[in-house]
Amino acid sequence: MKNHHGSVKILRRGDLAKLTGCNLETIRYYENIGVMPEPPRTSKNYRAYDESHVGRLRFIMRARELGFTLDEVRDLLALVDGGAQTCGEVQVLANAHLASVRAKIADLKRIERVLSSTVAQCTGDDVPDCPVIDALTEVT
Repeated sequence: MKNHHGSVKILRRGDLAKLTGCNLETIRYYENIGVMPEPPRTSKNYRAYDESHVGRLRFIMRARELGFTLDEVRDLLALVDGGAQTCGEVQVLANAHLASVRAKIADLKRIERVLSSTVAQCTGDDVPDCPVIDALTEVT
């Protein structure tokens, strides 16, 4: 679908979802919380998305895939939207996120060690005693 100037392709929400692989409800949610701008409307009151919306949604989706929280995505978008972001400002946000990711990895490794050790103690027999249950009911 082209607009009245014939140069910009106008997309509906379903088109935007197909192009980006993002769920329709997620797009609605991103609009409601303000990370995606409310698109202009056509004369028939349809939402009129364009390539800028596609790019922004892909940015948001990629940031989310990398584990950035929505607040962190907002902060990144605020830098981008301001047009005067510096690599240093982005690096501060990315380093904070990286520290959080590393902390989660450390927690997961600890959980893996405890579970691995506990599961290794299981005999798998049809007996009422079970080291996993004992570990879960244990008060620390």
